[in-house]
Amino acid sequence: MFDKLLNRMWEKIRRREYVMTVHAEEEMADDGFTIFDVERTVLTGKITERQKDRLTSESKYLVKGNVLSGRQSVVVAKFGFTGKLVFITVYRK
Repeated sequence: MFDKLLNRMWEKIRRREYVMTVHAEEEMADDGFTIFDVERTVLTGKITERQKDRLTSESKYLVKGNVLSGRQSVVVAKFGFTGKLVFITVYRK
C-alpha cells in the first residue's frame, strides 16, 4: 500500500537528503540509537500507519523496523517542504 512512499524514503536516505528534528535527536539519544539505526529502521522496515498532523494537515508516516542490534524501533517521518525526508521522532518498540 505504501510501497512508492517507502521507495522514496529509501532514495532520500541513500542520497543523504534528510534532516532530523531536535526532538528526534533527543529521543534517539535517550534510546541509545545512532543515525545508522534510524537509517536501518527505514531501509529494512515497513510503513505501518499514516497520520495527519492536526495543525498543518501534513501526512506523517510510522515506519517499523529493526536497528543494527536487532531491536525493533519506530521512526516517524514526513516529506518536508524542501523535498527532504524529515525524521520527526524515533522510539523503541
